[in-house]
Amino acid sequence: MTIAPSTETDETRKPVTPDGGTRSARASLRPLVLRLHFYAGVLVAPFLLVAALTGGLYAASFQIEKIVYADETTVAKVGDEKLPISEQVAAARKAHPEGTLSAVRPSPTDDATTRVLLSGVEGVDETDTLAVFVDPYTAEVRGALEQYGSTGALPVRTWIDKFHANLHLGETGRLYSELAASWLWVISAGGLVLWFGRRRAQRKVRGTSGRRRTLGLHGMVGVWAAAGFFFLSATGLTWSAYAGANIDVLRTELRQATPAISAAAGDHGGHDTGAAEGGAAAEGDLDKILAAARAEGLGDPVEIVPPADASSAYVVKQVQRSWPTKQDAVAVDPSTAEVTDTLRFADFPVLAKLTRWGIDAHTGVLFGLVNQLLLIALAASLVLLILWGYRMWWQRGRASAFGRPIPRGAWQQVPPQILVPALAAVAVLGYFVPLLGIPLAAFIAVDVVLGEIAHRKGERTYGGRTEAKRSAE
Repeated sequence: MTIAPSTETDETRKPVTPDGGTRSARASLRPLVLRLHFYAGVLVAPFLLVAALTGGLYAASFQIEKIVYADETTVAKVGDEKLPISEQVAAARKAHPEGTLSAVRPSPTDDATTRVLLSGVEGVDETDTLAVFVDPYTAEVRGALEQYGSTGALPVRTWIDKFHANLHLGETGRLYSELAASWLWVISAGGLVLWFGRRRAQRKVRGTSGRRRTLGLHGMVGVWAAAGFFFLSATGLTWSAYAGANIDVLRTELRQATPAISAAAGDHGGHDTGAAEGGAAAEGDLDKILAAARAEGLGDPVEIVPPADASSAYVVKQVQRSWPTKQDAVAVDPSTAEVTDTLRFADFPVLAKLTRWGIDAHTGVLFGLVNQLLLIALAASLVLLILWGYRMWWQRGRASAFGRPIPRGAWQQVPPQILVPALAAVAVLGYFVPLLGIPLAAFIAVDVVLGEIAHRKGERTYGGRTEAKRSAE
């Protein structure tokens, strides 16, 4: 992804060839792409830099979490047989009677603890839960930590996650990450066009120095990392504030939204459903509810969600986001332990599956450690590209001047039959991805104003010199 051309003469040639013919469409587009790449690289790069640094940190947070919370998440000694879920929950509630039981995640492996999740606990964010960790062999409570999100993030990973998503500035802070995701693919695409538009001899790095070497390194790394950047941009937009909402609407219109299981328990004929006042489940039912889910093929890891009210069922859902993805779910009537509804991941619409896999790969959980290492490598590549880009801007300056800009007027060289459809496509795209469209409109407006100011200043200067010359004569 190049910020500027290797030489000024390459990008400032006139659009008319010596024989009077017009330049090819490809040649006429290059200066326009260059100027867009330059503007985006200089102005959006700071947001991309923050996203890269925090994103790389988040990719490493899974391993950090395992180390920091090893005492809570693992058992001291693997036993012979795990205790019933009801006993484990009873032990957790004895140690922490506050709040309401909102879910249980039984121990998924031999050395993992069971998580009993409590909502409405004083001092815990209302969107989070208090996770009480219980040894499944002894019912010993090994600790309690605040948990966030469907991936079960504990405090360290939660802090890093929110730092990457919104810089701990709430909904307003989400604009930074959406801006970065909206422009990452544009800058990557522009860099590819510029790089492959150069002559092969100008792409080499070996034997070069100065700005040409910086350009070579910038372009070479950008080409290799481009596919990853496109992926991160697309998946990041799927759960962004504005573009993400538009994507959800489109998926719904195409009948590709993620399906939800029905938690209605049905007619109980006046029997007690096992749901207590306030939505808390009768904890003794958990064992038969889990057994019913196991009979439907739901293997670990799973989460048991109690009924919301007297007319609702338990929901048992798989929570494995790693490959192979396990996202099946069943609803179980608490009075009869009969399955009232089943939802299989295999039956999800195609776009729903792709969204699930895309988000999980973006967050580093789909392929585990390999996924996380690839994300760290992409983040490091983006940091290097940004630093090289700014260095090229510095090297492009004359004497003490910093960053001589790319010449204006590139759009005037594009044939109307290409420019008009391109502008229409950009307008439509900008509407659906507003944090691409609004900054782009701002770039164009500022560029036009500065160009007009420079033009008028040039006219006045030229006129002044003419008058002075005439006076001298």
